[in-house]
Amino acid sequence: MSGCFTPVNLRLSKTRSKLSKKFSFGSSKKRQVDSKEATLEKNGLVVCFGEMLIDCVPMASGVSLAEASGFKKAAGGAPANVAVGISRLGGSAGFIGKVGDDEFGHMLADILKQNNVDNSGMRFDSQARTALAFVTLRADGEREFMFYRNPSADMLLREAELDVNLIKKASIFHYGSISLIDEPCRSAHLAAMDIARKSGSILSYDPNLRLPLWPSAEAARKGIMSIWNQADIIKVSEEEITFLTEGADPYDDNVVLEKLFHPKIKLLLVTEGPDGCRYYTQEFKGKVTGVTVDCVDTTGAGDAFVGGVLNSLASDPDLYKDEKKLREALLFANACGALTVTQKGAIPALPTKEAVLQILPK
Repeated sequence: MSGCFTPVNLRLSKTRSKLSKKFSFGSSKKRQVDSKEATLEKNGLVVCFGEMLIDCVPMASGVSLAEASGFKKAAGGAPANVAVGISRLGGSAGFIGKVGDDEFGHMLADILKQNNVDNSGMRFDSQARTALAFVTLRADGEREFMFYRNPSADMLLREAELDVNLIKKASIFHYGSISLIDEPCRSAHLAAMDIARKSGSILSYDPNLRLPLWPSAEAARKGIMSIWNQADIIKVSEEEITFLTEGADPYDDNVVLEKLFHPKIKLLLVTEGPDGCRYYTQEFKGKVTGVTVDCVDTTGAGDAFVGGVLNSLASDPDLYKDEKKLREALLFANACGALTVTQKGAIPALPTKEAVLQILPK
C-alpha cells in the first residue's frame, strides 16, 4: 500500500454511537459442524490462512538496512495481521499457519492468544525456523523488504496438518498469495480453500505481492491469478493492478472491470493509499476518499483496512449489496488503515474499534 492511508470525507451525519451500533460483531459457535450445517451455524468467525513472521523495522526512517543502528522487533505476516486486526475491533478471528518450533514461533503463537485470536490451527516445525523480514523505512514511510526464508516454517505447512474443523466454522476464509509460492504449502492452501468453499464460507483474497519471494515476475503473476476467479472478495493495490495487468492504468475503471473483475465476484476493492479506496460490485462502483494522518510506517495499513472490511462483512454478510452501508464500512476500514500508519510495525499498531470511532467524521 503506497503512502499514508487516509480515510474519508463522506457526508455522514452518523454519530459515533450510532456507528458503533452499526459495527456490531458476532462470536463463533463452539460446537463442530459438518458442511451441510455450516452455512446456518456460522456466526461471524473469520479464519485467516498463511504466513506469520517477525518484522524487524529500523528504529530510524530513511536509512538502508546496512546503515540502521537498531531494529524494532514486531509480529507480522499479512494474514496474521488481518486476524489480529479483526480481534482488536471486537470481532472473532482464527489463524492457520506454521511457524518454527523456536522462541520466535512460540512468541507469535502467544501474541495471537493475547489478542484473542484462535491459534489452534497453528503448527510448529522443528526442522525450520520462523521467517524473518527486515523492513527498511524510507523517509516517506514506504517500505522495502529483505526476507530470511530458506525455507522458513510457513512454507512447509502440509495438507494433513490443516485444522479442518476450524476452517469449516469460518464465515469468511481469508488468504494471500505468499502461501502459493512453494510446496507443500501451496497444496495445503488449495485444499483449505476447497474445504472453506464447500462449507459455505465467503472466500477473501489479498494478493499482497512480495515480488522478491517469487522465482520470477511471470511466476508471481501466474501464481496470483491462478486462484483469482475463486474469490468472492478481493482487495488489490494500485501497484498490484499495474503488475497483474502488465502495465495497464490502475486508475481506469475499464481496466479493473475488464481484466480483474470476474462474474462470481461480490466485491473488488482497490486501495489508493492517501486517496482512500475504490469499490466495485455487480451492481455499483464508487470511491471513498479521505482525511490525512501523520505517517510513520505504512506496514500493516492494508491489512488493517482488510480487517476492518471483513469485520463488518462478518456481522453483515450482505453488506456489499447496499451501497450506503458499504461506503460506511469502507470509511471505517479506511480509518483502521490510517491509524495503523501512525506507529511502527503492523500488529502493535492495529487499532481498537474505539480508537477508530474517534477519528471518524462526527
